[in-house]
Amino acid sequence: MAQKHRLILPLALLLVALTGCKQEKKQRPVQIQETASNITYAKGFTVKQEGDITLIEVTSAWPGADNFTYALVPKEKLIAMSFPRDAYDAIIGTPVEKVVLTSTTHIEPLRQLGELNTFVGFPNTDYISSPEARKLVENGQIQNLGMNDMLNTEIVLAMNPELIVGFSINNENNAYDIIKKAGTPVVYNGDWVEHTPLGKAEWIKFFAPFFQKETLGDSIFSEVASSYLQAKELAQKAKTKPTVLTGGLYKDVWYVAGGKSWMAKFLEDANADYLWADNNETGSIGLSLESVLEKAQDAEYWFNPSAETKYTELAEANPHHQQFDAFKSKNVFSNAIDKGETGGLIFYESAPHRPDLVLKDLIKILHPELLPQHELQFIKPLQ
Repeated sequence: MAQKHRLILPLALLLVALTGCKQEKKQRPVQIQETASNITYAKGFTVKQEGDITLIEVTSAWPGADNFTYALVPKEKLIAMSFPRDAYDAIIGTPVEKVVLTSTTHIEPLRQLGELNTFVGFPNTDYISSPEARKLVENGQIQNLGMNDMLNTEIVLAMNPELIVGFSINNENNAYDIIKKAGTPVVYNGDWVEHTPLGKAEWIKFFAPFFQKETLGDSIFSEVASSYLQAKELAQKAKTKPTVLTGGLYKDVWYVAGGKSWMAKFLEDANADYLWADNNETGSIGLSLESVLEKAQDAEYWFNPSAETKYTELAEANPHHQQFDAFKSKNVFSNAIDKGETGGLIFYESAPHRPDLVLKDLIKILHPELLPQHELQFIKPLQ
């Protein structure tokens, strides 16, 4: 017996170390076999296999968040299994057949996996823009659940979903607390915290295990990543490196993409000379109109000028916009051109999971000779 305890103790200590200091309150069951996570680009989650249990650990649901660990178990085996109290933040039987989503970025992975039929609820369905998902809204399958920070918990619980995929900027969400206390699992998705195009896209591997479609998820991401890297390599053949300005005015503050942001990484990979590339911000930078004019008046291209989609709207919003060379030469492009039937932006729903197409759009705009046959998908010229 003493020898047996000597063998178990090192394994238990190893599991405690792997969960990190923020997870010390949880005691995980000892598992004999564990497969390594195959997540390559995403920084906010891992997926591992321990026997019949798939473990998803979300390490960055929002900036500064504790780690969350979710145990996924095939439904036919779940009933015969027991788990230590508080070992996991949620235990989910798979495959999931009824799911509530809370961010438009959650929709495209389900479409890619062929699982939109499991999608039954969403906060403010007007934001849903893809044609396939809008049909499900119109026929009543996807119900409107209010707003994300004020979900109608009565409707949610009456629907009896098997899973809520949550989005949050902090740990204060009373609706999620009520739903969890009622016994419905809530799992946090942190795709929005990722700062790289392939990092965001790899979150399809977060969704796939809930539907027992890990192989399909891996295949879909592999194709997207390969397409992206090929486009990036092609962009390096460009003979010019055009200067680029991003963003626009909102209440007298001009927000440009930070030098370490998602958009800045796209521009770097498209072989552009982004004028704020040397900035270390991963989000946006608030600047005055005067400082932007001083630095970027001569920029050759301008991307994503707030919500305006026409040159006349841009001029009316602020006459100073007309001073930029990109405005004068009609080289202003926006991700807000294409919208769904009820005003939701196609870009924010679909583009994070097709970064290869976004990159090809930028290459087509900045270096048209490299992709003469490509048709713009997400980023298009102002009208």
